[in-house]
Amino acid sequence: MLPKGLIVSCQALSDEPLHSSFIMSKMALAAYEGGAVGIRANSKEDIIAIKKEIDLPVIGIVKRDYAGSNVFITATRQEIDELITSQCEVIALDATMQTRPKESLQDLVAYLRETAPNIELMADISTVEEAQYADKLGFDYIGTTLRGYTPYTQGHILFEDDFQFLKDVLNQVNAKVIAEGNVMTPEMLKQVTDLGVHCTVVGGAITRPKEITKRFIQAMNQ
Repeated sequence: MLPKGLIVSCQALSDEPLHSSFIMSKMALAAYEGGAVGIRANSKEDIIAIKKEIDLPVIGIVKRDYAGSNVFITATRQEIDELITSQCEVIALDATMQTRPKESLQDLVAYLRETAPNIELMADISTVEEAQYADKLGFDYIGTTLRGYTPYTQGHILFEDDFQFLKDVLNQVNAKVIAEGNVMTPEMLKQVTDLGVHCTVVGGAITRPKEITKRFIQAMNQ
């Protein structure tokens, strides 16, 4: 089980300056030394490197694009198989209602439960309805990761209207809820923690210096 507290997302895509399994392992080490209780990481290679560096639970994902589908976070059995070999403790899947490239979400859950019953499952959702469906499928964790990133939630963010979306998810599901998405300050982390989430994933505010620099520049130019 993921402990309560702060999980730091250590990810860099191929077009980003920090793209490197070695760099992500050191980023995870810095997060660990700062007090993080877990890591969220993208790709088998990064997870293996991180696990050689630190002893923290990892939420594993594989981001891969498929033609004809907007689903790109652990979208098929192929990505699940890769993550199983990485030895991550939790696998996160896109659990939105968007068209999937191959298997249904229900089939992927059944496959993982049968193939690797020791690995926990996290649902990345964008609506309360998706959270309810993921809860019905038996996900261990439900994360607000994709709020604002699906066509039907664009323009919506986790903390709008005093975190009302997060409150609604907490009230509608039995699974442990993970706050993720645009938690940009320590004060916001405290707020979502006080609402009763199991843990919170923070990425861009900690591990993406390019984006952090942009925010400073934008503030300076306003």
